[in-house]
Amino acid sequence: MDGLLSDIILLFLLSIVVTLICNRLKLSVTVGFLLTGVLFGPYALGVVSDVEAIEGIADIGVAILLFTIGMELSGEAVNRLKRPVFLGGSLQIGLTILAVTGCMMLAQGNNWQKGVFWGCLVALSSSAIVLQIMQSKGQTSTPAGRLSLAILVFQDIMVAPMLLCVPLLSGNLKISALEALASIGEVAGILGAVLLIAHFGLNRLMEMVMRTRTREILLATTVGLCMGMALLTQELGLSLSLGAFLAGLMLARSQYSMSVISGILPYRDIFMSIFFISVGMMLNIGYCLHHLGFILFWTAIFIIFKSLLTLPSVLIQGYPIKVAVIVSLALAQVGEFAFVLAKQGLHAKLFSEEAYQAFLAISVLSMIITPSLIAIAPKLGQLIQQRVHRHQEKEPEAADQENGTSQPEGLEDHLIIVGFGISGKHLASVAKKSSIPYIILEMNPETVEKNRKLEPILHGDAQEPMVLEHLGVTKARIMAIVISDPSAVRAITTEARRMNPNLFIVARTRFVTEIAPLRRLGANAVISEEFESSIEVFNTVLNQYLVPRQDIDAFAAEIRQKNYRMIRRMSYSSSEKFDVIMSHLPDLSVQAMRVSQASPLLGQSLAQIQLRAKYGVTVVGLLRQGTVQAPVDPNIVFECNDILYLFANKHKIFAISPLFPDAPKAPANVEQRQNKA
Repeated sequence: MDGLLSDIILLFLLSIVVTLICNRLKLSVTVGFLLTGVLFGPYALGVVSDVEAIEGIADIGVAILLFTIGMELSGEAVNRLKRPVFLGGSLQIGLTILAVTGCMMLAQGNNWQKGVFWGCLVALSSSAIVLQIMQSKGQTSTPAGRLSLAILVFQDIMVAPMLLCVPLLSGNLKISALEALASIGEVAGILGAVLLIAHFGLNRLMEMVMRTRTREILLATTVGLCMGMALLTQELGLSLSLGAFLAGLMLARSQYSMSVISGILPYRDIFMSIFFISVGMMLNIGYCLHHLGFILFWTAIFIIFKSLLTLPSVLIQGYPIKVAVIVSLALAQVGEFAFVLAKQGLHAKLFSEEAYQAFLAISVLSMIITPSLIAIAPKLGQLIQQRVHRHQEKEPEAADQENGTSQPEGLEDHLIIVGFGISGKHLASVAKKSSIPYIILEMNPETVEKNRKLEPILHGDAQEPMVLEHLGVTKARIMAIVISDPSAVRAITTEARRMNPNLFIVARTRFVTEIAPLRRLGANAVISEEFESSIEVFNTVLNQYLVPRQDIDAFAAEIRQKNYRMIRRMSYSSSEKFDVIMSHLPDLSVQAMRVSQASPLLGQSLAQIQLRAKYGVTVVGLLRQGTVQAPVDPNIVFECNDILYLFANKHKIFAISPLFPDAPKAPANVEQRQNKA
């Protein structure tokens, strides 16, 4: 144990140096950990003494990763993944095994057993690497992220049947069809019983744990459920990660899921680091250097071959070529469970020691290349998609049929909603109630089919100019982009702005750092989930400290104003003078203020109070008993609960707060500006 502990500590210390160098070279942290394993493993410097123990610890990292992925999936997301899992996953594995078997039979004659075995090795991809990279890039909720996860889940499910096939393919085991069905039934029965018990008893267990208000007990319960389910599936002949994924899905239904996932995330990152290091340790440096040309050639062939075989599993589900290319390149590496399968095949003499080393070298190299493949996939997919559409030379009607769109009739001055997730559904509902004409574009064919009779929804990729043209982008007033793919949001914004310079574009993004680039590309308004969440957090905190609601609203208004000004500075080049920009974009807004019983405006007319002359504030509308008056009659007498719509600078609206006793008070810095004025 002391040796293992010293090995782990030493590896972490050495990995710091390697990852810092990789960071300087703009390589991902994943590559740094893989290179750490290669350099300090048994085939290079030999720093580590107990490689098998480290590999066992690394399996825990994979299990915890799948556990957190399962917890992040809602019930709706799981339902959406059913078809991609079984259709996409089975097609990807089936095509790969058939293609590899065919190639092996052509090369070596009637030796289909080895072909099937190699097909199983090639078909598996790395859940740990792909999901970790997509999580870090915020791509797990994109169409490509969901499809990749679906195929990876099916691959994990198929690990057990593949392991069972190894002795059958080698001729060392003979089993009847009845025995195979009985074994499958036993596994399904045990798993079904466990899931049923967890469904009815898990919430009660978590409630008792949370009542203790002890972080240690919560963490122990989380790890116990995760690893207990993982060990159960392993005993049944399935993979550790599949059991952990199922445990995550069960806990995702609990109301305490956020507390659970926040406690386990740091441990996941530690174990995942060990996993990547352990993968690098498998590579024999001497063999690689001696056969470098051979390994590089077959690694390139492997990536191209596997990518082409993965494409149909995405295209058959109705997704565009770009998404298919992203998924194919993301899955174009060997999976961690393929190493387990390869060891079984080596013992069963399905391939030689030299072939095993070649497989390891290609596997590790493909894993090292994966971050770069995922990085270039969107641009490559977009390029291929444009080339394909350019050379098809279709008639407009044929293009409409392929994209699932049709020219909307009678739409003008309408709203275009790109994406039909939670945000898209809420926006469509409000637009319908407000009698605003709108049209929806969604890339998921299942979502389109499900809502086709209920909503004006079309299927297609908004990055394509032809699709935007069919949505009537040149005649639209507003486009709301509410999808989770950052690169797609940027591409759609650019194309929509080019086609309609007068279009008002609202884009949703995850992080504040993405606001300025989108503004430069042409978005009029960018809503950051990170920024809005921060506003909600401090609202809740100040509420608990019993800070007056008016002051909280004033602080929120000030923060929004500062953020808006900061983004405007970032959205323009440094060569432009900020003062000139501000003269073209004054900080004006329309605010709604209510006349209360204690307001000095009560019983006064607009002509009497002279808001414009005294305060520089213009009344542009008045709402009384559900009726809006615009323009406002100067002689109208204000009544209690009248809502005035005021147009002015933010600090001037704060200055008239004495006229509205319930209005937010100006923060200190605003008051100072008013006093100076």
